[in-house]
Amino acid sequence: MTPELGQIALILALGLATLLGTLPLWGAWRQDARWMALARPLAAGQFAFVALAFALLVHAFVAKDFSVAYVAHNANSLLPLPYRVAATWGGHEGSLLLWQLMLAGWTLAVARFSRQLPPDVVARVLGVLGLVGVGFLSFTLLTSNPFDRGLPAPADGRDLNPLLQDPGMVFHPPLLYMGYVGFSVAFAFAIAALISGRLDATWARWTRPWTLLAWAFLTLGILLGSFWAYYELGWGGWWFWDAVENASFMPWLVGTALVHSLSVSEKRNSFKHWTVLLAILAFSLSLLGTFLVRSGVLSSVHAFASDPRRGLFILAFLVVVIGGSLGLYAWRASAVAAPHAAHGPRVRFAAWSRESLLLLNNVFLLVTAGTVLLGTLYPLALDAFGLGKISVGPPYFEAVFVPLMVPVLVLMVFGPVVAWQRGSWTQAWKTLRAPALAALVLAGAVAVVARASLGVALGLLLSLWIALGTLQLLRRRWVAVPGQTAWLAPARALPLGLWGMAAAHLGVGVFVAGVTLVKGFDHAQDASLKEGDHVVVAGHDFHFASLAKGKGANYISARATFEVTREGRHVATLHPEKRLYIVQRMPMTEAAIDRGFTRDLYVSLGDASPDGAWGVRVQVKPFMGWVWAGCLLMALGGGLAASDRRYRQRVQQAQVGTGPATTSSDTPSSHAPAWAPSPHPVQP
Repeated sequence: MTPELGQIALILALGLATLLGTLPLWGAWRQDARWMALARPLAAGQFAFVALAFALLVHAFVAKDFSVAYVAHNANSLLPLPYRVAATWGGHEGSLLLWQLMLAGWTLAVARFSRQLPPDVVARVLGVLGLVGVGFLSFTLLTSNPFDRGLPAPADGRDLNPLLQDPGMVFHPPLLYMGYVGFSVAFAFAIAALISGRLDATWARWTRPWTLLAWAFLTLGILLGSFWAYYELGWGGWWFWDAVENASFMPWLVGTALVHSLSVSEKRNSFKHWTVLLAILAFSLSLLGTFLVRSGVLSSVHAFASDPRRGLFILAFLVVVIGGSLGLYAWRASAVAAPHAAHGPRVRFAAWSRESLLLLNNVFLLVTAGTVLLGTLYPLALDAFGLGKISVGPPYFEAVFVPLMVPVLVLMVFGPVVAWQRGSWTQAWKTLRAPALAALVLAGAVAVVARASLGVALGLLLSLWIALGTLQLLRRRWVAVPGQTAWLAPARALPLGLWGMAAAHLGVGVFVAGVTLVKGFDHAQDASLKEGDHVVVAGHDFHFASLAKGKGANYISARATFEVTREGRHVATLHPEKRLYIVQRMPMTEAAIDRGFTRDLYVSLGDASPDGAWGVRVQVKPFMGWVWAGCLLMALGGGLAASDRRYRQRVQQAQVGTGPATTSSDTPSSHAPAWAPSPHPVQP
């Protein structure tokens, strides 16, 4: 009866989500403390029942209950236990239930860690999250129920897609969904602010740590998905501008803009409407990604099976959420903008100021996301209207993406060193002159020695500019901490927000360097080899030493041994495999990779020919590990910034007449609590 119990748990969760989406909002409108107080227990109850349903579905997979149709479609008695657990979210229905679990978890986290917020704010935020939960729980129960029985029960299941039988797929979906769903919190805060008319620095501070966490999780999710494609698909690439890859990249771009816009809203009480719009767009693009992956409009290794009912439901939900939120924004924007006196005088800033640079940066990020959206949806629109089928691939995306990102990479170094409101170009250049000249000299030297192309030289220049500029900023903040004599004392005095920003920016620099060097100096060769043959690629001799038969829990394999030498010295032993999964009769390539600080050696097996030769793809990929290290640094930066102790202190409302100066200062000389008024009010 566990499947029936799971379905009952989902129904009860839907009932609690409905109450959460109505009663606290009604209480906030009526200022009734009793109704508002229901928000937290309802959020806890919703999470408990969704978690119970998810646990029961996991139990059905572990117990091999093939009477459940979803289990029969995505598991087999030969499937190893870790992959039976991961198969819980390996198909459409289970992935939606995982989404529900993440949403309920984020809702519970907001309820748990928002004790310092006013009750009406908590009620509105949790109420909006409850309404989102109603939509997804209804979708699950009406069109995608993972507990539906398939009678008579088959003797065994169809097995999990072999592409998903990999450790990367165990962790990739949960992390990606944590990012996707995490933007719902920023969305809920934005909608709550529009309803209440409370758009100020305090609201931005409430929202910012949740947005940073969501952004960090989404970064990790994209990293794991890209890493999985690199080693599992056998072609050696890490990003193909696949439509489903774009579905996660677009909210990441808008989320990056949102993080920076929240910084201005928090510190300067500016960009409030821009910030609200970005919060709506980030979550809307997350929902759009759900529609693309689960409606069946895409054909991708990441996409799930099609069902017209599902697509129609998600499309309707998309229209309601996006249309409703944008309509509320249009209706309430003027009302929210009116009472400047309540938040202090209007702040004006010069063309050369940190506000202007961050605004320009955000415009570029938003335009970049728009170009990716156009390239993703345009082929679908043509196909839907019967105007033919076209493919928009890497040439388009690289041609439009790279030129738009170059200004972003340049501005991200200037932004932190330029003063708020009215900056000085002379002072900024004086600070960054040494890093700029050093980057130019180093990039030029590497380009000349390696005989690199102009594009590679530009990429190296940008990566060095970001890294050296960020280190220069840290050095200036480090020596500016007053009253510190111990060498490591400034490290403890500087806020985690600064360290997080520096880590994320350094991560971008490392990432750009990795991508530039991989694309500029990648060496690949396809060969047909028999045992005893060898091929030389980029000075490395790959010797096909032997081939052995193998057997796994649910597959048979041919496992090759390659001995790699360089100038007569042994470098690595690689074991690429060609697997045939028994149940689905599906061949899979398992690449062998020897990873190093400066290069990856990559070998994958193709098909065997009648004469005993094997198709082999051999690659030497310089600095491939820097791509992954850069993404890890970015995610670490988001986590550090979100854990800044200033966000755990009670936030005071801005006082009338002090304007944006009532928010915390980000200068290293400011040691006042995060909520304390600044001693130097900003003049209008």
